[in-house]
Amino acid sequence: MFEVIGMAKASVVLTVAESKRLIAKGVVALPSVQRALKDGMIAIAKGTTNAYIVEELLGKPIDKPAYTIGVTLPQKTMHTTGLREQKLPDVVLKNGVPVEGMTVIEAVRQMKRGDVFIKGANALDYKRKVAGILVGHPEGGTIGATLGIVIARRIEFVIPVGLEKLVYEDIETLSMKTRAVDGDEILNETPPLVPVTGTIVTEIEALKLLCDVDATLVSSGGVGGAEGAVRLLIEGEKANVQKALELIESIQGEPPFVA
Repeated sequence: MFEVIGMAKASVVLTVAESKRLIAKGVVALPSVQRALKDGMIAIAKGTTNAYIVEELLGKPIDKPAYTIGVTLPQKTMHTTGLREQKLPDVVLKNGVPVEGMTVIEAVRQMKRGDVFIKGANALDYKRKVAGILVGHPEGGTIGATLGIVIARRIEFVIPVGLEKLVYEDIETLSMKTRAVDGDEILNETPPLVPVTGTIVTEIEALKLLCDVDATLVSSGGVGGAEGAVRLLIEGEKANVQKALELIESIQGEPPFVA
């Protein structure tokens, strides 16, 4: 006789900060990241979600607001409490051990196939698995200095990005819209959007990696701290769904990124 495996469904809500923590745990669980921790290099570019990844990789808390660059803040209520003018140094790991004094860009220049570069994104076309990165630096910033090397050397490019950053047009179209052309008058700061592809890790991939369940985004938003939150439907074997619920319960209550 065949054993009948019970299937189950559950619904969960994750705030933006909770999603970042979940995605960070998922990134660390990636086979490519686990391999590079044992034998290889991992470079984690600055970013809000990446600050959580640094904590998960190092196994200790860091001053997360000090591991950011180019953050998006409200236009008229610029609450910068918790952000830091003095930034933490870049985190680069070689065989799981931090390399002191090495920047992410320097690390990528030394990388080879099998090494891992982790960089977050500002926009996500999930269906086509293309992300977009806003570039404010006149020389292209981190992505401008690394993308060509990452592609040429087949370095594993991990892109952690929350479902809050979904866009409804394809990234290439949006990228063209953000570029200045002859005749355009730029009235305020309008950073261009650079399309990138790689190993995209959202809440969906994180739950699959960590608990072997399927997650579907069914709604978004909320109030009272749930602004930008996502509601996910989780499906799978009952034991796995229960595992996912326990994992999510353990990260619920994650404080907002900026206090």
